[in-house]
Amino acid sequence: MRIFTAALATETNTFSPICVDRRAFEESLYAPPGMHPATPTLCTAPITVGREVCARQGWTLIEGTAAWADPAGLVNKRAYEGLRDEILDQLRAAMPVDAVVIGLHGAMVADGYIDPEGDFLSRIREIIGPDILLCAELDPHSHLTEKRCHAADFFVAFKEFPHTDFVDRAKDLWTIAVDTLEGRVTPVMSVFDCRMIDVFPTSKEPMRSFVDQLMAIEASDADVLSLSVIHGFMAGDVPEMGTKIIAITNGNASKGANLARTLGLELFSKRGTFMVPQIDEKQAVNQALAKTNAGTKGPVVIADIWDNPGGGTAGDATVVLAELMARGAKNVAVGMIWDPIAVQICMAAGEGAEIHLRFGAKSAPGTGNPIDGLVKIVKLVANAEMKFGASVAPFGDAAHIHLDGIDIILSSVRVQSYDPSLFTALGVDPLAKDILVVKSTNHFYAAFSKIAADILYCSAGTPYPNNPATNPYRNVRRDIWPMMANPHGSAPH
Repeated sequence: MRIFTAALATETNTFSPICVDRRAFEESLYAPPGMHPATPTLCTAPITVGREVCARQGWTLIEGTAAWADPAGLVNKRAYEGLRDEILDQLRAAMPVDAVVIGLHGAMVADGYIDPEGDFLSRIREIIGPDILLCAELDPHSHLTEKRCHAADFFVAFKEFPHTDFVDRAKDLWTIAVDTLEGRVTPVMSVFDCRMIDVFPTSKEPMRSFVDQLMAIEASDADVLSLSVIHGFMAGDVPEMGTKIIAITNGNASKGANLARTLGLELFSKRGTFMVPQIDEKQAVNQALAKTNAGTKGPVVIADIWDNPGGGTAGDATVVLAELMARGAKNVAVGMIWDPIAVQICMAAGEGAEIHLRFGAKSAPGTGNPIDGLVKIVKLVANAEMKFGASVAPFGDAAHIHLDGIDIILSSVRVQSYDPSLFTALGVDPLAKDILVVKSTNHFYAAFSKIAADILYCSAGTPYPNNPATNPYRNVRRDIWPMMANPHGSAPH
């Protein structure tokens, strides 16, 4: 067998002012054929897992380019078309192939392309013809369009949020592909539109039990090859935004459709109960200081959930930091604030220098005000990295500065706060701090929950469009919850 694999992925917050060009992909991950590292980067796991599978099967794996950009705003048209055509040319050169296995995110929007993944998959299908297997792994925070479903044979999405299972789901994708190519199964994909948009952390109920239920069904029913929830991505202003259920069965379309519908309506019945309760910055700092003053052992983590670069924001909001400073909080570490200009200034000054520095809150309204102060540059690191499960997340040149009892990490590459190693990489011991501030909606939870005395979910400022009922959408349909109270009717069957 000859299998072609490649990856082209980013997540587009269409409200973000930060545009994505080719350089943004190169800063995060750009790997020409055969140059992908052994460690996957979220949406590129089909490549690394494919190496293992094809080696075991004795098959030929032809690798195309892998490109991933950290989430931001609109993708530059030339950047998308250039990377797309690069991979398509590699596929043409690899023909004939027996299958194409792709890594995608699923929430990309490019200038001139409201559905880039649909465009990309359709062009792959044109090259390989109607009978060659085409499948892809998706991030659940994606848009499952009809065009994509028409082009591909099946999709498998990560089940977990935080996305701790992207390697396991790539293995599921490849298992179905191998079984299909060897004639053991005939995958049929059924999709149910839940007609809702919500946030579904699997680190808490009720989503934890729902995902456990999906895995139990997969394990107990031989007809069910895979079940996925497409959460949807509320910051993507596209016509087909929303939550959907994917059921892949072994040749049983009616069973798949019924199962997807049953699960989808169950999910819909719990709408509005999935997200953790949120407090504002004043409440968060009050509670964190109260716990610290009461002698709480271990750091209290304040998650600045809506200034999350993983959702396409800048990650430069200063609202929580300003409140901590106003309250005179000490022994605090903040990781991270994106400010490449401030990092450049710190790099020029050198470690140990004391300089007047302005940093943060440059990207957009609702992110607070820039912070001004006499800071000490404690540590500088070129090409800094942190861990993210089985992966590594680079955050570029970085500076650890100290201001009024607070240690602050400034980064030159936007990335959310995945792991405490972001602090240790810059010489900060997170366990020695009373309060840690991170910028992430939920991906931080897997690693930080292991060291946190408590976690406070803070909604500070307005860097992210987090209320779909009032977000200024132009393209999103209105017949979904919460824009419509019950789009399925009063008594769905």
